[in-house]
Amino acid sequence: MNDVINAIYTRRSVRKFTDKAIPRDVLTQIADCARYAPSACNFQTWHFTVVQRPDAIESLAKALRTALNRDEGYNFYKPNALILCSNERSSKFSVEDCACAMQNIMLSARSLGVGSVWINQFKGVCDLPEVRAALDAIGFPKDHLIWGTAALGYPADSNPFYRGEKKSGNISYVI
Repeated sequence: MNDVINAIYTRRSVRKFTDKAIPRDVLTQIADCARYAPSACNFQTWHFTVVQRPDAIESLAKALRTALNRDEGYNFYKPNALILCSNERSSKFSVEDCACAMQNIMLSARSLGVGSVWINQFKGVCDLPEVRAALDAIGFPKDHLIWGTAALGYPADSNPFYRGEKKSGNISYVI
């Protein structure tokens, strides 16, 4: 089996991470893979904000706790890093473009032994004052909205990439 297919077959959402830091070169590779995702008409209007500072991650989590009335335990599963995948407000293809980029982020992370989970909580709350203030504090683009966030870290589970069987019978062929 080739490496890409192996990453697809073995990727799963990881929700428990170790404290081990992800090296800068590994984060750079993962973020760079996001840029290589397809985008509608090749407009590439997206932006990827990589956040690794613990205080910044906590500030973003606190803003979401307030905006979404979450309990004090909400913390994106305590990752080592976040990648905020955003797109221009005016882009007609924001969701689609960011979904493709998020898949590249998660597959490249898997191929490098880094766990990931898609976080959707920013969707629809980016312009609430407490959330926008936290985003402004990290230099997030003012004309962008977040369509997906990847929480990244080394998996705490001893067998993090095992997947149970996938459903079958949901593919039809017209040949």
